Amino acid sequence: MSLLDDLNWRYATKKMNGTKVSPEKVDYILEAARLAPSSSGLQQYKVIVISDPALLEKIKGLSYNQSQVTDCSHLLVFVAWDGYTDERVSTVFNYTMDERGLPHSTMDAYKTNLLGMLNAATPEWQAHHAAKQSYIALGLAMAAAAEQRVDATPMEGFLADKLDELLQLSGTGYKSAVLLPLGYREEANDWLVNMKKVRTPKAEFVTEMTLADAADIEVEPMLSLTGDTEN
Repeated sequence: MSLLDDLNWRYATKKMNGTKVSPEKVDYILEAARLAPSSSGLQQYKVIVISDPALLEKIKGLSYNQSQVTDCSHLLVFVAWDGYTDERVSTVFNYTMDERGLPHSTMDAYKTNLLGMLNAATPEWQAHHAAKQSYIALGLAMAAAAEQRVDATPMEGFLADKLDELLQLSGTGYKSAVLLPLGYREEANDWLVNMKKVRTPKAEFVTEMTLADAADIEVEPMLSLTGDTEN
């Protein structure tokens, strides 16, 4: 099966049947999320995996009683940094250099420039930027789930501050960003299961541009980030 076949198969499952997803498939989906790219390779997020029914019931109450939270096999909670600090960024860079057998100073110029830009941003921008990185991992997790024929429904409909309190995220440097229940569709009770997948037509979705189509404005040179930009 191709990736496009997998993506055509998946949909935002509205009703799950409680069947457990095998540990092997859950691990596969989590590994896809772990291997996702992120801005400057900082991996500003992690995933909390929840399958305890009592805890899922509490989370359902914070998620507008969406049944997928308790009918799923595993709930993935993507949590992201609440901001950037020199220590957090340096820890990731140092770990990367250690893993590559390189001196910690190898990427100092890149790190200095990066921290200069990040530290100039507002706390709100920093938290939002970090949360956006988790959505890249979310997308790959959803694609991996579809490949494994596991249903997955991304959810932003939850009380984030209350969930952070429930999961004791205060003081950890993380805030909840998005939820992803994993499970299997209950076809008899899911109104969306047989509906046609509808997306914007390609002719409207994709636009090709050249310089002649762009605005005639002056573009000032920006500070370059030097060094390893792998993400």
